[in-house]
Amino acid sequence: MDTDRRTRLTPDERRAQLVALGVAHLADQPLDTLTIEELSARAGVSRGLLFHYFGSKQGLHREVVRTARDSMLHATEPVPELPPRERLHDTLTRIVAFVRDHSGTFYSLVRGVASGDQEVRVVIEQARAEQAERILAVFLELGAEDSPLLRIGLRSWIAFAEDVLVASAIGTDLPSASIVAFLESSAEGVVAAVPR
Repeated sequence: MDTDRRTRLTPDERRAQLVALGVAHLADQPLDTLTIEELSARAGVSRGLLFHYFGSKQGLHREVVRTARDSMLHATEPVPELPPRERLHDTLTRIVAFVRDHSGTFYSLVRGVASGDQEVRVVIEQARAEQAERILAVFLELGAEDSPLLRIGLRSWIAFAEDVLVASAIGTDLPSASIVAFLESSAEGVVAAVPR
């Protein structure tokens, strides 16, 4: 007897499938519209199964956001072999490409996660901290002196860069190279403004 492929998924495969469907939802819908009911209907599984895997709507949101965050961080991971300025340019180029290729997901991560769930916000803050550390590493290699103000400035620059990316890389025809150049020069401006 031939059974439906969905019934033969292992628990790990089923969970991964559900999370992937949740991430796909972010491509064109905000996070807060992702419900247990909607995802169970889309996946063709019972609501109880989603509660079994995620515990709650908030648990589902945390897993979806964590997976989307990890995908973005992986896609934009710096190439350590490159010299610092080239590494910065390459990383920013890939960030702009990621935003253009996954605009809904990026928008949901940086704008749609005005979630009431503290744990979801923590997941997003971890991504911002990781991106800030990547930028900091470049400028430390270039000779900037590490200081609390440098770290605060570059962490604030991440929020600025997110706004720039939302306004310039989503739904516009601005050249990607121009966006990258602006982000590079703005980061350099932050570093230059830090007193030595």
